[in-house]
Amino acid sequence: MVDLVLKALIVVVGAVLATWGNPVIRLVLRRIDATGREPADEVQLARENLGLVQAQKELPGGRWVGMLERLAVYACIVAGFPAGIAMVLAVKGLGRYAELAMSEPESRKGELFIIGSFASLLWAGLWAGAAYWGVRAW
Repeated sequence: MVDLVLKALIVVVGAVLATWGNPVIRLVLRRIDATGREPADEVQLARENLGLVQAQKELPGGRWVGMLERLAVYACIVAGFPAGIAMVLAVKGLGRYAELAMSEPESRKGELFIIGSFASLLWAGLWAGAAYWGVRAW
């Protein structure tokens, strides 16, 4: 009985860590959005992060979509249902298609959308792998 409870605890902790990856994903996006040099002041920092800020305004709800995406991907991997990952990505892509298709050519929101999606998938996969290993090793 204790064995089952500990395995369930590993899976639940992994799901929480996979879902709450927003700070890591935002760090990746800020790193991608930066010009590669240290900002001299806060105004310069704000200008360098303008692409990310603009994308957030044009794609509201991205933080919640990302959390749900990571949870769904984590659940698909842990449950052994890899085809579910394709469904998650299809729903996410179709849900944002109109907003991404109608953007200005100089907008970076499509690029940031793809990078954020890949970073979310990798983050969820990392924790799913850790949970899988933890349960199997137990």
